[in-house]
Amino acid sequence: MRTRLPTAFSGDRRSATSRWLSISRAIAIGGATALLASACLSGGSTASDRVEIRWFVGIGVGSDAPAIPAQEQIVEEFNASQDEIELVLDVVDSGAAADILNTQIATGDAPDIVGPMGIKAQANFPGAWLDLTPYVEKNDYDLSDFDPALVDFYQVEGEGQIGLPFAVYPSFMYVNLDLFDEAGLPYPPQEYGAPYIDAEGNERPWNIETMTDLAMQLTVDAEGNDATDPAFDPGNIVQFGFGNIFADIRSQATLFGAGSLVDDAGNAQIPEHWSEALQWYYDGMWTEHFIPNGPYGDSDLMGAGSWFESGNLGMGYSHLWYATCCMTGFEGNWDTAAVPAYGDQTTAKIHADTFGITKDSEHPDEAFEVLTYLLGDAAEKLTQTYGGMPARLSLQDGYFDRIGSETFPDQDVNWDVAVDGIAYADDPSHEGYLPNALEATTVLDEYGARFSQEQGLDMDAELEQLQSDLQTVFDTE
Repeated sequence: MRTRLPTAFSGDRRSATSRWLSISRAIAIGGATALLASACLSGGSTASDRVEIRWFVGIGVGSDAPAIPAQEQIVEEFNASQDEIELVLDVVDSGAAADILNTQIATGDAPDIVGPMGIKAQANFPGAWLDLTPYVEKNDYDLSDFDPALVDFYQVEGEGQIGLPFAVYPSFMYVNLDLFDEAGLPYPPQEYGAPYIDAEGNERPWNIETMTDLAMQLTVDAEGNDATDPAFDPGNIVQFGFGNIFADIRSQATLFGAGSLVDDAGNAQIPEHWSEALQWYYDGMWTEHFIPNGPYGDSDLMGAGSWFESGNLGMGYSHLWYATCCMTGFEGNWDTAAVPAYGDQTTAKIHADTFGITKDSEHPDEAFEVLTYLLGDAAEKLTQTYGGMPARLSLQDGYFDRIGSETFPDQDVNWDVAVDGIAYADDPSHEGYLPNALEATTVLDEYGARFSQEQGLDMDAELEQLQSDLQTVFDTE
């Protein structure tokens, strides 16, 4: 629970509120004694001559109890490193963070810095973020330690550079080497642009068609028949060839290329290549049977949703976070592969975290100084705390050394595939802005559930109705 001062509190209400929040938070985690003593000895103000910058945490990772001490240490170290800025940590419950932030912005009590936050979280506050371009230029801020594609990723038309890279979760193919070996199939390529070389030595483009053929051969029923065999029993499948793991409609569709459900005029649309993608997914579940449908996907056979971890999926498409969050139960050998192309286009969707400075910050220059500290001196500690891959190129080798030795000591995983995929990031992002985002997401979830649970749907009609339903939601924003 987040404690706030009464709204009648006047004068330096924002500063006093932030200071009280820091004290009450310390009480909640059992570390209040020193903080209270410090506040009392200084007459209630520890740094009256400093500019206060409030760092809002909770709209993404960082509000869980294990992360708080590390963030508090970062604040202490920053405050001790200089004498002009007082950084104040403001952690709120993640379930209420979006509403709290929205209220603070609307009432003129916006924090200075918000994050870490994902693409979707930031997109839910369009127009709220400061364009960092003039501050990067004024401070001659060095961007050379970031992949240029990631810097460009935060360039939003009409808003400017609303973030800088902090943590990134590229997507790639997870490959179950044991299932490929059992089927006598060579592994997919680990270099973008490289062909797939089949068992006879023939080269094929690594694209959706080739991947579909492999997925059919990797999908097996209880009698050992694969999905290309006329005797294959779709009612008794024990192993699937492909699955897009923990992915909603927009995430699934981006395998066929970047797109948006919102056109330039703000109206609902279903891009043509997304319609083709969703038809391919639907056929993969209900006609060709190489993708787990809802009943199979929710079953123990498929790890109750964690499909690749179950060991019964030949190729799983997901992000780097899946390896660090959800692979502890995997038994066997696995590696990575490049994302297949659709036509002549390769898109490896990306998840990423950043920090944003609000437009309403009264001290944008000081906020930018804090931002560069979080992205620089504090980046390694914070990315370890949050579990993300550092966006800084100079920190990435250490990150993969750690997860390789600590999480997958018995696997020889080619992590270069994950890093290489950043160059193929989806633009626009599949997690980008949706008008009336909460209601729009509910509509998308309802359609996604129906596609995975109901056989025999007319997908053209379904997608036409989806667009109509989204337009209704957009119009009520």
